Amino acid sequence: MCGFDKEKGPGRLMKKGITLILVGHINFILGAIVHGSILRHVSKPNDEITTEYTAVNIISVTSGLLSIISGIIAILVSRNLPVGKLHVGLLVTSMLNTLLSAACCVGLLLAISVTVAGEGQGLLKGCNTSDSNLPLNARSPLYVDCPFDTTRIYDTTLSLWFPSLFLAAMETCLSIWCFSVGLTLRGIGPCASTYRLQLGEEEEALAARSKPGEASALA
Repeated sequence: MCGFDKEKGPGRLMKKGITLILVGHINFILGAIVHGSILRHVSKPNDEITTEYTAVNIISVTSGLLSIISGIIAILVSRNLPVGKLHVGLLVTSMLNTLLSAACCVGLLLAISVTVAGEGQGLLKGCNTSDSNLPLNARSPLYVDCPFDTTRIYDTTLSLWFPSLFLAAMETCLSIWCFSVGLTLRGIGPCASTYRLQLGEEEEALAARSKPGEASALA
């Protein structure tokens, strides 16, 4: 069932655009908090780069920014449906945001899986454990010497990553919907014929209304 029509489609597109902007802002803020409070200590500890954490955070922040841009373009399209350049902009940004948000979901799942499986050892790579014979464990980092506060670092990281994963999934779904709307507006896809039929009926109705006025003027 097509989700965009002439009557209610612009309003739905505007709501989706506003939602994308809101979700993008929240995801960007969460990514900044994760980097500022945690990943800046472990992204390059002792010249050892924690690749999965750094890559995921960069993708998450970039996805948030692109979601904001996609939302703004979606709102502009909803207010200016005949403008073809905006259709192309909506197609390009929503497609890129779909791919980037999907990559963010995969990356976050990978980072969460690695962190849980290793009991947060990657979060403590910058710590000195030479004086302790106990295994490294982020859940109880009581016997490690770290240049940063390790209090509840494991729980804090996961509590920020899970909302980011949910928001990235929302960004993916919203971007897919906006991409399908862009295809419909450009006359591509199964919903394009329905939208064109609605436009044709509207043009016929306008033409029918103008004919009596022309006839009376001639009379």
